[in-house]
Amino acid sequence: MSKARVGLYEVQGEVLTRTHKSCPKCGAGVFLAEHDNRRSCGRCGYSESKTAAPKGKPKGK
Repeated sequence: MSKARVGLYEVQGEVLTRTHKSCPKCGAGVFLAEHDNRRSCGRCGYSESKTAAPKGKPKGK
């Protein structure tokens, strides 16, 4: 018996779409957890930031 994946899929008419990203290391069957500032995989520990990387100081005179 498998667990229900409530909130990970959305049905639009006859089309089933995923609401969360899949882990690039583990594959399509493993979803990334959604946090405030990042997404993370509970299986392998992969993590990615939701915010843009900070930019360096502008070069000037």
